[in-house]
This record gives sequence, C-alpha cells and structure tokens, in this order.
Amino acid sequence: MPRMLKKPIGTNRNSSFGGGRQTRKKRMGTPGARERTQCRFCRNSIKYIDYKDVSTLQKLLTNRGKIYSRKRSGNCAGCQRKAKKAIKRARYIAILPYTT
Repeated sequence: MPRMLKKPIGTNRNSSFGGGRQTRKKRMGTPGARERTQCRFCRNSIKYIDYKDVSTLQKLLTNRGKIYSRKRSGNCAGCQRKAKKAIKRARYIAILPYTT
C-alpha cells in the first residue's frame, strides 16, 4: 500500500479550508443581470448559413484553418453547429482549405 503524505493543517493561510481569512469580495447587483449578447447569425435573423459565403465562414476560422470555439466566435450552440456543417461542406468542395 502506498504511503500517503499529509500536509499539516493550517499551513496555507490563503486556502478556504484552513483557518485563513476569506479575501473574496461580494459582487454588487443581482446575479445574472448582465445583458445577454446574441450571436451574429441570430442578431441578423439568418436561418441558413451558406457554405458558398466564404467571407462569413473565414471569420469563424483561424489563419491555420481551425474552427473557432463557441466562446471565441460568440455563436450560440445551434448556429455553431450550422456553421460547422457549412465549413465542412466548403472544405469538401475546396472553397475553404483544411489547413494552411
């Protein structure tokens, strides 16, 4: 059985487990009151993302040809799936590169 090394209690003052002080500040305002931003496709009420629209699809790719994540591109889940499908179609018919 492996020997377990235990850290003495109370050595780390900044941890939230020991007897250290709490240094977190409370946030002001109501939680979740921030204004929600919409993705670029929902904002313009675009239902279908066209795979032939290269300029729009290139905004969702890195310079090496990788697809940006939802967090980075700002797309909602549904539009990110549509964009992924459109990018893959454009790659298949050689409008967009797979890699650079």
